[in-house]
Amino acid sequence: MLSQPRDPAEALQSLRSWVKQAEIDGGLRPGLTADERQCLTELERENRELRRANEILKSASAFFARELDPRPPHS
Repeated sequence: MLSQPRDPAEALQSLRSWVKQAEIDGGLRPGLTADERQCLTELERENRELRRANEILKSASAFFARELDPRPPHS
């Protein structure tokens, strides 16, 4: 659902943005299409999640390596 702009300047800016995106999507202007932008956003989100999972796995690996180390801890 679209919200109504508070003033005419805001409406004009929204209209300009929509026209610009339509021109990009239509190949009339360089830039990321709406589909490309959505794909990029999803890939960036997935990348963040994978980096976070990787950090968790690194921490868990280090923890278990210390727990399973047969050498006595250093004092």
